[in-house]
Amino acid sequence: MSVDMSSNLPPSQPRDLFASAPALSLSLAGIFQGGGGEVEEGEGGIGGDAVEISSENSGAGKSRSDDDYELAAEGLMDDEDEDENDGGGGKKRKRKKYHRHTPRQIREMEALFKESPHPDEKQRLELSKQLGLHPRQVKFWFQNRRTQIKAIQERHENSLLKSEIDKLRDENKALRESIKTQSCLNKDAAAAAATTTEGQKLRLENARLKAEVEKLKSVIGKHPHAHGTSPRSSSHSSGNDQENRSSFELFAANSGLEKARIMEAVSRAADELRKMASHGEPLWIRSYETGRDILNYDEYRKDFCAAEDHNSTQPRKKSSVEASRETALVFVDLPWLVQTFMDANQWKELFPCLISKAATVDVICNGEGPNRDGAAHLMFAEIQMLTPLVATREVYFVRYSKQISANQWAIADVSVDGGEDRTDTSPHRCRKRPSGCIIEDKSNGHCKVTWVEHVECQRSTVHSLYRTIVNSGLGFGAKHWLSTLQQQCDRLVFLVATNVPVKDSSGVATLAGRKSILKLAQRMSRSFCRALGDSSFNSWNKITSKTGEEIRVATRKNHNDPGEPLGTILSAVASVWLPVPHHVLFDFLRDENRRNEWDIMSKGSTVQTIANLAKGQDRGNAVTTMAMQNEEHKMWVLQDSSTNAYESMIIYAPVDIKGMQSVITGCDSSNIAVLPSGFSILPDGIESRPLVITSRPEEKSAEGGSLLTMAFQILISNASATKLSLDSVESVNILISCTLQNIKTTLQCED
Repeated sequence: MSVDMSSNLPPSQPRDLFASAPALSLSLAGIFQGGGGEVEEGEGGIGGDAVEISSENSGAGKSRSDDDYELAAEGLMDDEDEDENDGGGGKKRKRKKYHRHTPRQIREMEALFKESPHPDEKQRLELSKQLGLHPRQVKFWFQNRRTQIKAIQERHENSLLKSEIDKLRDENKALRESIKTQSCLNKDAAAAAATTTEGQKLRLENARLKAEVEKLKSVIGKHPHAHGTSPRSSSHSSGNDQENRSSFELFAANSGLEKARIMEAVSRAADELRKMASHGEPLWIRSYETGRDILNYDEYRKDFCAAEDHNSTQPRKKSSVEASRETALVFVDLPWLVQTFMDANQWKELFPCLISKAATVDVICNGEGPNRDGAAHLMFAEIQMLTPLVATREVYFVRYSKQISANQWAIADVSVDGGEDRTDTSPHRCRKRPSGCIIEDKSNGHCKVTWVEHVECQRSTVHSLYRTIVNSGLGFGAKHWLSTLQQQCDRLVFLVATNVPVKDSSGVATLAGRKSILKLAQRMSRSFCRALGDSSFNSWNKITSKTGEEIRVATRKNHNDPGEPLGTILSAVASVWLPVPHHVLFDFLRDENRRNEWDIMSKGSTVQTIANLAKGQDRGNAVTTMAMQNEEHKMWVLQDSSTNAYESMIIYAPVDIKGMQSVITGCDSSNIAVLPSGFSILPDGIESRPLVITSRPEEKSAEGGSLLTMAFQILISNASATKLSLDSVESVNILISCTLQNIKTTLQCED
């Protein structure tokens, strides 16, 4: 669900919560996305043997002044020159000639620029005919416009960096002063310790002398007075201890003031989460068409927006609010799940298709007891969908774990004031309203998990293919999170199971071999998810396939990771809509017996299943090792297929035959290099009403289509090449075009 609301509330001043360089890099990561280059075509088509992927700021564009950028963007500059006398007698110099585009021309080019900043040659040609301009003028206008925007972004980024550097410099100075003060306190403490040691020596000496006096006393009958330690000295030492103790308590109190405010905020968030998870109507209204819970925002404001904090619950200007709730049983141990949520790395590994980056910025409270009840961590996350067509979301939030009862825990997330206000400068940042999950132990190896996702994001344009699924709240909503959690927990259970039926582990004789294969498949899937999204890890460039689809390409270099081939890797991704139910498309693509119908690499090959391992309760969740052989060569392929209520994936990679044979026997799989390709399949988000009223299930409803994302990765060079060859671009273009055409032909949806 998506609710758009506005508020004139001015954002509060950001507070510097992040005191280290890594945190700075996190706070700046992804502010300006899409800074990568593009594969440019020449005037007469692509020429030469190679084309270089470079930034828009490179080359001659850097030599232009800011005034030139302004003129170019307004349509005042052209590429014609004319001679002009310099007044020095005879010698001429070139002077730029300016032509002002008409308001209509500028308006039309601006409109296309908003939809597609990188128009292809066909779009530029059509626009030039429509506006009466030369195609070169249209091409240069778009190049100049992109360069101008990047220049503005760079100036803004430099300003942010300068501000952060100034803050760090001030903080560094304060830390140095603190260290200096602490050094003085340590010296005083050392002096006090030395005084105490001297006092102990004097007491021992006095005790010895007192014993001698007692002996003399018994002999001569005298009662001498033995002097003890100086009360003044003892009083002085006690005064120093009291002074040191007071200074420490004052320091602890000052440093704990902000943490106390944060702990109060997360405690309120946990209470709100409990109510959001347990209340029904009128707070949540069940949709008769989709079966999902929809938040009644008027009721929400009435229940949770008190007068004193009414402004804090108001959405920011130009923002939208998404809220969703789902409940499911998960096969998992409650303490393990709580621990995983509080560890950023383990949390990221549990949701590889959703989280591209995660980090713990600061530990606000460690919690109490072995389960760390009451722990609070300031965290950062970059959330993605498995397509480069949907921008990632970046969020800072405090995660709070609280034990509600003996068998129930709350994991509450909330963005607090001070950390998230700075994110208003980026359209990819969002803030979390009280969200999270309530976990209840059912004492039979299962937990009941109620997930509430409630976020506020900047409004931004979403690609038309994914607009419905994102704006409806499905793309980043509770159903996506909880379905992924169920699937990953099933996978972990099957990974460590020792009583696996034979039918679920065919082709593998030992538990060690089964575990080794499942671990390799899990690593392959994580690598695929990382290479597929719009994270800042990838710098995507757009080209057009032979069949007209948009293809995003990116390159990366692997220098020392043994889990992937070393060298330069090319990734190519395309997303399309197909009028086929998602489960039909998933069953077709995962079936090894029908692989020849879409995989151009296996044409004419016989496909034989070497091993097939179940990794979930659904039969679609399986890891398969296949052997493909024809007259020329033989190849083994590892395939990992997964499906849940939200998304399905088929991921595969060619593997070394000898290496895979050793993995099947139970050897370590960490050094097996895999370069995965595959598919991500989503329902298109268009949930249709029943066509007729009937008791026959086959006529009860009309199923929608599917959003298919194809991703292929190839090794284009064993060295760290800087140029992308045209042959490589042409290869992935043919691969994607032919694969898509084969799928459409087989499923009879070519039109």
